[in-house]
Amino acid sequence: MPEHDKFTLVKYSVVIPIYNEEDTLPELYKRLEAVMSGLKDTYELIFVNDGSRDRSEETLKSYAAQNRSIKIISLSRNFGLQPAYSAGINHASGDMVIPMDGDLQDPPELIPKMIDKMREGYDVVYAVKIKRQENIFKRFAFSAFYRILRRAANVDMPLDAGSFSIMNRKVVDIFKMLPEKNRLVSGIRAWVGFRQIGFPFERDARFHGKPRQTFFRLMRMATDGLFSFSSVPIQAATVLGLIASGLSLLIIIVVVILKLFTDIIPVLGWASLIVTVVFFGGIQLVFIGILGEYICRIFDEVRGRPHYLVKDKVGFDDAR
Repeated sequence: MPEHDKFTLVKYSVVIPIYNEEDTLPELYKRLEAVMSGLKDTYELIFVNDGSRDRSEETLKSYAAQNRSIKIISLSRNFGLQPAYSAGINHASGDMVIPMDGDLQDPPELIPKMIDKMREGYDVVYAVKIKRQENIFKRFAFSAFYRILRRAANVDMPLDAGSFSIMNRKVVDIFKMLPEKNRLVSGIRAWVGFRQIGFPFERDARFHGKPRQTFFRLMRMATDGLFSFSSVPIQAATVLGLIASGLSLLIIIVVVILKLFTDIIPVLGWASLIVTVVFFGGIQLVFIGILGEYICRIFDEVRGRPHYLVKDKVGFDDAR
């Protein structure tokens, strides 16, 4: 029996990861409730509390006490954005599941328009950022990431498309079957396939406070996406290794010829020797690092640890 059959089925499930968003929650809840109630159909708002250290959990529980459409999953600690999305999607019972960020950069008011697009026969409608209200460094970094990933990935990765999307039940059930630990919602969604289309929008600035995703977390997400959906890094390492080996062989041949057939004996100075050693040593370290990234991911899969651990649930039929 599919997991969603354990719960009361609804038409729409909105999945919102929350991490220290106490000050944003009142506005987020107000706008989400206004949009979803206007659809005149059954819905649930699944908030995933990803180990928040402020009063986000208490605020969510106060909303849930007043509105039975609100459901809360509190994780045992901060597992990160992608595992939090997975927790919400795994518990969603809707015919359509709508993952979106909880900082109001993904506008709730876009949901009805994306639903209209779904009614044209699409299995997935994903939001495409045509403009971002962020600093120039972050805009450049995200733009570069999406374009590198698109060229390197083994699947057709849409440009400038994050987690904000609508997926039908068929796609969601397949998403839940995929076991990999290093998860990127947009990457898995693209890998699943079926009939998908982008929906352009202007991404808002954060409603309140500073971004919760640090530079290092964004870098981790970028490397997860690259190594989980592409074999280009290991292939590039092979090519560079062959080039370095070819150059080394060429130098050896030149030195041997000069030694045997001429009076010219190339004498390498300390500077040349150090540069050569550092160059080839650097290449070797890069290769080892690339291999290490793949080995770490294999290790994660072999350990078989869950993507997340649930501390508490509110509003679900099996809540405990």
